[in-house]
Amino acid sequence: MDRFQAMKVFMGVVEANSFTRAADNLGLPRATVTNTIQGLENHLKTRLLNRTTRSVSLTADGAAYYERCGRILAELEETEAAFQDAARRPQGRLRVDVAGPIGRQILIPHLGEFHERYPDVELVIGMGDRPVDLVQEAVDCVIRGGELTDSTLVARRIGSLSFVTCGSPAYLGRHGEPLTLEELQRHRAVHYFSSVSGRNFDWDFLVDGVSVPIRMEGRMAVNDADAYITCGIKSFGLIQPARFMALPHLESGALKEILPQWKPSPVPMSVLYPQNRHLSPKVRAFADWAAELFARCPLLSGCNSAGVEVGVCHYPDRKPSYTVRDMLVDDNAVLAG
Repeated sequence: MDRFQAMKVFMGVVEANSFTRAADNLGLPRATVTNTIQGLENHLKTRLLNRTTRSVSLTADGAAYYERCGRILAELEETEAAFQDAARRPQGRLRVDVAGPIGRQILIPHLGEFHERYPDVELVIGMGDRPVDLVQEAVDCVIRGGELTDSTLVARRIGSLSFVTCGSPAYLGRHGEPLTLEELQRHRAVHYFSSVSGRNFDWDFLVDGVSVPIRMEGRMAVNDADAYITCGIKSFGLIQPARFMALPHLESGALKEILPQWKPSPVPMSVLYPQNRHLSPKVRAFADWAAELFARCPLLSGCNSAGVEVGVCHYPDRKPSYTVRDMLVDDNAVLAG
């Protein structure tokens, strides 16, 4: 028995609520539909359908089987479509949403090479600080930081984002430079609060490969990544921003890295798209390109344009950790740390 064909016939009968209509819809003789359902029930050793002269209804086992058949056949169709689409040239409009700083500093400067590689793709890039409903807003994919918590989305990991703990020379001159994590308790931080929950994000540090949260005192909080950097430069407190955003100010001396032996936990970055859509050629092309870009972008590795690391100490024995704050939909929070 062709079980995939039997599943399709079974679902056709359920959705048509009739053996005769299902046979017409599927282009099969009614006897074939009847025999297929009987064979399926014999194979599963359970009754799937209650039949009367006027209607067809699901049994409890039939309802469970119908739900699972739907998932299996949808996944099969998506898999086949993905391979069929792979042969097609990526084309059409692609709507992407990304956090503003990553869009401005990482993506936009390199879009020329994307268009050279995929000239038939029209990119529409949204850059904002709010959560995006991909289905309702017809967004094809987003770049987000953090572990995936939404079961309706699929994540394609493209890299990770590193962070740095730093303060202005003026602040450190007045309050002293902390040399241990315990000494942080004598300092104040600029807090970054979630635009979703309104709560402040705790700091964390990797200690022997384990993420250790640190609760900092502070008298100021913002929810914008650029404002967060400015607050650090203006000596309102210590900050823990994304390294690529702090890099120019570390180079200029406006900020100084502290506690370099204890790094904040890196945040995994992913391209996310709805799981009920197969990965189209244009989304696949963008995800592949973004992964390449993140892998070679010197800003994301903490290097300047010359490829020289700034304010970085090396600890080859330290194992990377991807323990991440709850910041999936809070773009600026991912950038600010």
